[in-house]
Amino acid sequence: MRNYLAIVTKELRTLFVSPIAYVVLAVFFAITGYFFYIILGNVIEFVMQRAFQSQQFGAAPPPFDAPAAVIRGFFGVLSTILLFLIPMITMGIFAEEKKRGTIELLFTSPLTHLQLILGKFTALILFLLVMLVPTIVNSILLYLLSEPAPRLVTMLVGYLGAFLLGGALLAVGVFISSLTENQIVAAVLTFGTFLILWVIDATAGTGSTITNETIRYLSILNHYEDFTKGVLDSQHVIFYLSFIFLGLFLTSVSLDSGKWRG
Repeated sequence: MRNYLAIVTKELRTLFVSPIAYVVLAVFFAITGYFFYIILGNVIEFVMQRAFQSQQFGAAPPPFDAPAAVIRGFFGVLSTILLFLIPMITMGIFAEEKKRGTIELLFTSPLTHLQLILGKFTALILFLLVMLVPTIVNSILLYLLSEPAPRLVTMLVGYLGAFLLGGALLAVGVFISSLTENQIVAAVLTFGTFLILWVIDATAGTGSTITNETIRYLSILNHYEDFTKGVLDSQHVIFYLSFIFLGLFLTSVSLDSGKWRG
């Protein structure tokens, strides 16, 4: 446990010493704030147009859950922002160690691969929380000021989905970073992999064969959509947790392979 905590502390210190972390945070907060404002404005404009059209016909406007539309739109944008920014966070997690030659010191230290991988991954997860938690302010203001207020469970499930999605993307990024010593190569490969996982369901077509259903199941985006609606489905949670486990397992295999080659 002491070794694990030492790795977590070291990685957090490394992250927050690097200017990349602050650039990522600044860009993330700026973009999420901007899109929340845009989505809120668009929904308000849509509601006003519906009300105006209904008044022209002398009828009450049909019911429309505006807060839920804002929340769903925000979480949809949030997933795309994570897709673009996470490669910048994970690109150097192992690649930089390889480039500087410090990975050999880690291999010869009393650390196990499990402690090393989990320590680095935990640090990234904590950084992900630092990114996500401040955005809750927008949702809280929407909850307090809108009428009717959005369901609290919808917001909580949405953030759970964003957290699980971010964790799965981090696990993929950690694995790819373990394959190379070049951070730029790691970032490009990670982003390319994210895009494939994002749109893989588009290659499945409209059929319902086993192959098509399997391809759709592998799409990270498909599993995220229910979270944005406030629907908590255990199969989506299991998918993301399995994805995280697979990414960390492949990282362990990659490090073992590199150790024996070294």
